[in-house]
Amino acid sequence: MSEYLAGLTTEEINPDTRMIDECTTEEMLRLLNREDAKVPAAVAAVIPQIEQAVDILYRRLKNGGRMFYIGAGTSGRLGVLDASECPPTFGVDPMMVQGHIAGGDVALRTAVEGCEDNEEEGIALIERCGVTDQDAVVGISASGSAAFVIAGLRRAAELGAATIGVVNNDHSKLSEVCDICIAPVVGPEVIMGSTRLKAGTATKLVLNMLSTCVMVKLGKTYDNLMVDLKASNIKLYDRSIRIIRKVTGANAETAAELLSKSGMNCKLAILMYKTGLGKEEAEQALQASDDNLKAAIRACSTVS
Repeated sequence: MSEYLAGLTTEEINPDTRMIDECTTEEMLRLLNREDAKVPAAVAAVIPQIEQAVDILYRRLKNGGRMFYIGAGTSGRLGVLDASECPPTFGVDPMMVQGHIAGGDVALRTAVEGCEDNEEEGIALIERCGVTDQDAVVGISASGSAAFVIAGLRRAAELGAATIGVVNNDHSKLSEVCDICIAPVVGPEVIMGSTRLKAGTATKLVLNMLSTCVMVKLGKTYDNLMVDLKASNIKLYDRSIRIIRKVTGANAETAAELLSKSGMNCKLAILMYKTGLGKEEAEQALQASDDNLKAAIRACSTVS
């Protein structure tokens, strides 16, 4: 294993930042900024693999499956972060997209050393989650060597789940156990081996792409508006009103009334306004159109 780790790009010494401890504050910041600027190109280089992953995830979720992120350390935290944002942003059930980190929730705040090496726990996690052949599991590991993630993906594959890897090194161990491997290689870190930096940024960008594109394909937006958001606080209520007004042209008072009549369902409120349907009829129209607002509006317009 030591030879494997020594050969990882993420473990190399960055020659451009070797003297960072002798830099002024501005010089340090510019070094970090120059290195960070390399990340988008690394992600762009693996868009073909991201595309394959999005299409796999879409098919699984469309047919009632679930999406699981599993990872350790920074990788695990990024997965939990992305999963936790899906319900408020896209109005999905929290069980549809789940994030799990080695060491459990305590590891979100405190480093729990050694958990990434626990193969048994990776397997146990997949079994506790009840992963089936309808689901997809995304394993995240900057090094591509976390035994927790590799074992979890291998067990998920045995159960028939689709498996996707997100790593930051080519020819990783993780790539050998997944259907699709997404590997944006960002080069040596500013601080040797600190993959919370460029590798973490690249991973965040990839996860943004996976969840966002899947949700758009599932009809969770109207144009680029998050019509499935949950108006669970003042900011999101205000955003719901603005979205309704933007799509329908209604004034603020009418938009608020529609939102109330729809049960605080922004998408439903828009459909009610556009079609003149009552709440129950609009719910049926959305269901018949796979919850796609544009499709429901077109279908109702055709009928009328």
